[in-house]
Amino acid sequence: MTTTRMSRRQQIARRTRLAAMIVGTALAVSPAAVQAQSGNPLNFLDNIFNNSGQRPAQAPSAPTPGSSAPQPWSGEDGASGHPLMTAAAIREAAANFDNCIAGLWPDAARRGISEQNYRDITAGLTPDLRLMDLMDSQPEFTKAIWDYLDILVNDNRAAKGREVLAQYKTIFDAAERAYGVDRYIVASIWGIESNYSTMIGDRDVVRSTATLACVGRRQAYFKDEFLTAVEILHRGDLRREQLKGSWAGAFGPTQFMPTAFKRFAVDGDGDGRRDVVDNPTDLIFSTANNLKKDGWQSGQPWGYEVVVPQGFNYMQADRAKMLTLAQWEQMGLKRANGQPFPRGSEKAYLLAPAGAQGPGFLMMQNFRVIMKYNPAEAYALAIGHFADRLRGGPPFVQPWPRQERVLSRAERLELQQLLVQRGLYKGTPDGQFGSMTREALRNFQASIGAPADGFATSEVLDRLRGR
Repeated sequence: MTTTRMSRRQQIARRTRLAAMIVGTALAVSPAAVQAQSGNPLNFLDNIFNNSGQRPAQAPSAPTPGSSAPQPWSGEDGASGHPLMTAAAIREAAANFDNCIAGLWPDAARRGISEQNYRDITAGLTPDLRLMDLMDSQPEFTKAIWDYLDILVNDNRAAKGREVLAQYKTIFDAAERAYGVDRYIVASIWGIESNYSTMIGDRDVVRSTATLACVGRRQAYFKDEFLTAVEILHRGDLRREQLKGSWAGAFGPTQFMPTAFKRFAVDGDGDGRRDVVDNPTDLIFSTANNLKKDGWQSGQPWGYEVVVPQGFNYMQADRAKMLTLAQWEQMGLKRANGQPFPRGSEKAYLLAPAGAQGPGFLMMQNFRVIMKYNPAEAYALAIGHFADRLRGGPPFVQPWPRQERVLSRAERLELQQLLVQRGLYKGTPDGQFGSMTREALRNFQASIGAPADGFATSEVLDRLRGR
């Protein structure tokens, strides 16, 4: 976008973005489609997969074709079922908005913000209740991963990315020397988050974070984001007109949440400001610094596409099961391009986003780092793959099971409820599939003698129903 980087981008984890246009034109995938409807391209993919508590996953979104006036709040209960997302609770919180903002002043004062600045920055603020619909829309859970990748990784975007890499070559050179982060990954994030600064989002970050700090189910998280946005303006790093972004508050070409900006933004050119919106040096250096501080391993790839042998035990496809590449080879996994693994001692885990019917991927430490930027697996896969395409690499070798129908939200919720009834799923059914759902589904599949790949299809739902 965005998931907001929840944990920092816990920011609901930069959740999610691609957006209205994407939704209208491509829509089969959906990680973050919701935000997109807000007119911010970075919003559509924002909520793409699961927000594990990081920046509201804001995936890149597309602009709304022919957009004019902002869409109003639907006036309906949120889809999450959270008590703070009922229509009545939203209206009640909105009516108390002014008191809520006034009540946050003591926290702002403790951050060194002057009372006059706080008043000036918050003067005339009103809640943007449309965000309640966007917060509970989870396009990422309605699109297939292959559709998501089709939207984000394409020839036009790659061509633009190569132009950007050439135009700012000296800056990328300097950033790579300073942080040891692959320039293609930084350029990939820039391209996927905002299509190279052409789709940054137009919502006022202060208003968005203030709304979410006082209304809805993520108030504690967004209070920090709101107060940090005020801090940014108080310090003078950015002007109010630059602080525009996604519904969840992510801003700039690589979509920093306010707290992520505070933690990772750097003054790359020494002009005394950290301008990640209009200054390419600060933008590139800050994004690289973010990845480095999250644990980026210099010289290591994000992962490898692999061919998983027939009859493989997909119970091994678990983030917690880190094995050496040599061990995976012993289990029959081979690189899809036929080349050997450069260093067999490096460790990785197996990700099979489309189960036994699709390609497999061995994910390294740097894939986990990308997921800290946005905790959606589809997003991280798109970033890694697009980076490879920017450096001249080919598309994925193996096909996706495009014949499979993506389950509706109601069906996903039903699937989780049926897993609960069987004692396999310990979480709260919410229609959002994460690692807990996949593990429960793998256990069910194993119990009926099916490939335990954790891939939710209409067929496995029917088996859960007893059909």
